[in-house]
Amino acid sequence: MKIAVAKEVREGESRVAMVPELVGKLTALGYEVAVEPGAGERALASDEDYEGAGAQVTPDAFHGAALVVSVQPLEPSAVRRLAAGTATLSFLPATQSPELVADLRDCGVTAFAMELVPRISRAQSMDALSSQSLVSGYRCAIVAAGLLRRFFPLNMTAAGTVPPAEVVVLGAGVAGLQAIATCKRLGAVVRAYDVRAAAAEEIRSMGAVAIDLELETLEGTGGYAREMTEDRAARQRDLLAPYIANADALITTAAVPGRQAPLLVTAAMVEQMRPGSVVVDLAAESGGNVEGAVPGQVVRIGNAQVWGGANVPSQMPGPASKLYAQNIVNLVTLMTRDGAFDPDFDDEIVAGSCVTHGGQVRHEPTRALLEGVQ
Repeated sequence: MKIAVAKEVREGESRVAMVPELVGKLTALGYEVAVEPGAGERALASDEDYEGAGAQVTPDAFHGAALVVSVQPLEPSAVRRLAAGTATLSFLPATQSPELVADLRDCGVTAFAMELVPRISRAQSMDALSSQSLVSGYRCAIVAAGLLRRFFPLNMTAAGTVPPAEVVVLGAGVAGLQAIATCKRLGAVVRAYDVRAAAAEEIRSMGAVAIDLELETLEGTGGYAREMTEDRAARQRDLLAPYIANADALITTAAVPGRQAPLLVTAAMVEQMRPGSVVVDLAAESGGNVEGAVPGQVVRIGNAQVWGGANVPSQMPGPASKLYAQNIVNLVTLMTRDGAFDPDFDDEIVAGSCVTHGGQVRHEPTRALLEGVQ
């Protein structure tokens, strides 16, 4: 059976779904691997690298493939070229892409969404949201350090002492914890806040100070926080305001896939920050944690430069691709039986990540949305 690796065509996407060093893991499972020409170029993987790893590089990579892997979902024109029964594995924001899901259904394609992999212990090695958040957290800390025109670490010299930068991180999921860890490695003084009770200990374990606002915690499911009321949000913003005003750099990372990012910081709060301060909003694409942040742009609010994240993992395509490809390999291994791609839909990981199969939409929220549209 053949696995095809798609060349990403979406603007700004630099990752690739499979890297040459992991091709051997797929061939060891019994697969042929076919790669579209140039698929890995932006992740610094050449066609020759893939061929050296045992893959075939061909413009007809999709022909006869049992499975097509990609980072972004395939374009509708590519979906319509797939034979019925072909499977796809990619990120697929199903409820935000109902027309694409309808195409997948009508073409008889079995589509799996990486962001729907259940967040359970057995699926940790397949959790692409976490692996890509790791990259994003590191990247946003580096961006903050690069934009801030002062040292992150304490410096004591014969000419005098330069105090360390003060960094505040909002959100202590995978991205937030990695941002904290990276800022600490760079020598900054870091304070962080998250609405989940367990987060305070995780923040302290990274060497940061956990901000305690003495508000009720908001534990949700799947490791995410539950939504807060507007009164609770307003009170939280009031209590966070002095911490943000005193920060040299603010990094916000609070987001839940498929939902609007919570507004944590108003423009008025940013305007209280000191001259030369920096704000990095990792959630800008999903509505933004910071009022006025623009995805893919640096804007000025008061005295601060505000950097809005846009496809942040793609800004580090090499490591992001390698981590994502390992997630793919682990998931494909789970779905392989007797040398063939044969997903077991009684398995909760397989069932939970499936969007379409057998001409049906299996993802309940998307099915309800499509039925409502139709």
